Amino acid sequence: MNFVAGVAGTAGRGQATARCATALAPERLHDPTARDEVYGQPLNAAKYLVDLHDAKAPFDFCGGMMFQLVLSDRLRDHLAQVGQGEGKQPVVFDSFKPRMFMTPGYKKDAAADNVNIFHGREIRQVPHATGGMGFVLHLSMAEGDPEGWTPQEIQEYDGWGHDSGRTWRDGERWEQEGFKSFRNKFGEKAFGLHHRFYLHFDFMNRFWLSGEDGCEGHPARVP
Repeated sequence: MNFVAGVAGTAGRGQATARCATALAPERLHDPTARDEVYGQPLNAAKYLVDLHDAKAPFDFCGGMMFQLVLSDRLRDHLAQVGQGEGKQPVVFDSFKPRMFMTPGYKKDAAADNVNIFHGREIRQVPHATGGMGFVLHLSMAEGDPEGWTPQEIQEYDGWGHDSGRTWRDGERWEQEGFKSFRNKFGEKAFGLHHRFYLHFDFMNRFWLSGEDGCEGHPARVP
């Protein structure tokens, strides 16, 4: 995820704008100690992700780029069931695996399983995105999801490379390829790029949502 490539109409919005435009997230969503008191150890990652989505919580990428977490309807329903004990919890890797290629069984392909690796997208110019920057991180189910990756996205995926050499899509193209509700969900001007994501902790017990190329963010505390 290159946070310069593909940006249009957002360059003038700084970190201060994001902070002013975003309500303070509950402590349990961004403070590791409060989080563990509510979601337990080991972490109920499925319930945590659902609550982050429901709260429209932003993730802080690159020290101030606020991306609202948005789950597809089908992924949210799946994780809600997992959070109640019906299914396998998403893996949150330990702090010794700060890059996806360091996780067991890593391969350079388009595969995802909704446990170790998720299909996702960074989406720009979303008018209602929490954080005031118009940025969204959209996660979807790996299979059988109307909001999931299109066949074209799967076929061409090379998210371990630099964004400048990859294909950015707008709403019209996504809808032509099969994501029929894209502009209804994210707006007429929204565009973006697909990535694989995984979850890990750091040495401060913070929770990170990380792209395959190494760009990552943690739930934001917004003053």
